[in-house]
Amino acid sequence: MIVDCAIYREGHRSEGPEDLSDALDEARSAGGFVWIGLHEPTEKEFDLVTREFGLHPLAVEDALKAHQRPKLEVYDDSLFVVLKPVVYEPESDTVSTGEVMLFLGDAFVVTVRHGVGSPLKAVRERLEQEPQLLGKGPTSVLYAVADAVVDHYLEVATELANDLEELEAEVFSPDGGGSRHTASRIYTFKRQILEFRRATVPLSMPLTRLAGVGAYGGTVPFVNDRARPFFRDVNDHLARVNESVEGLDRLVSDVLSAHLAQMSVRQNDDMRKISAWAAMAAVPTMIAGIYGMNFDHMPELHWVWAYPAVIALMAVLEVLLYRLFKRRGWL
Repeated sequence: MIVDCAIYREGHRSEGPEDLSDALDEARSAGGFVWIGLHEPTEKEFDLVTREFGLHPLAVEDALKAHQRPKLEVYDDSLFVVLKPVVYEPESDTVSTGEVMLFLGDAFVVTVRHGVGSPLKAVRERLEQEPQLLGKGPTSVLYAVADAVVDHYLEVATELANDLEELEAEVFSPDGGGSRHTASRIYTFKRQILEFRRATVPLSMPLTRLAGVGAYGGTVPFVNDRARPFFRDVNDHLARVNESVEGLDRLVSDVLSAHLAQMSVRQNDDMRKISAWAAMAAVPTMIAGIYGMNFDHMPELHWVWAYPAVIALMAVLEVLLYRLFKRRGWL
């Protein structure tokens, strides 16, 4: 469905005509651009926008089906950009992603959003309060959306770092690290970081291209070259996010390895204790087994002090074994 449609002239909003072709002609004649926002459109709803703005069918297919990686595609009449906003849910400590897709042309911007976490409403409101920036044309919309998405990445990275600190405290606590649910929590957390990386890492190449740096730097159609410093700033923020995510991923792997090592050490300690108690139980069992045999000619059977002597021998051997195992740390 079409959420919003407006024409912007010199950074100021005016409601456009219902006919999209008329809106585009009016925006071009006034030196402005038309901005159309859609939310999870159907193929029938998007067909009108496709015809009026001449969008490429491959980009349209991606916009309708969603589930795309962050990317930048250049077509004859438009530029297609995919961003993945990220939402952190503190109640469940999970990361979920949505999608924002932008079509940029000479005098139009079409934004399509899927899922949650879209910053488009807030971006539009902020840009309408800054007519000087909005007056730069469709490039200002692309910059503002990318900047909002990447800035929120920084917030999510901070939240994940806090969660990891809590997880580390649990793993290295005297009793919490042995919980059978700890390994499951660590693995779930690693899955959240992987979901986060799928949104941030692929975005590096499109922003590098928009910033005009690196091997892929160059003029991007439908993007004002004067906007390159702004995209470089966004790219720098994204680089910080990717470094943070990479560090979190390595650290959570180390935490998982430490947890498994702790579990192995504790299992070894348990096996030592079990072995020590089994050895202590084996000695009296052996002696009692010998004297439980049904033979007539056993030398100690008819001694008066045989029974207390055997009991005393068992006690002395048990004390000696206990002290030996205690000294070696097995008990």
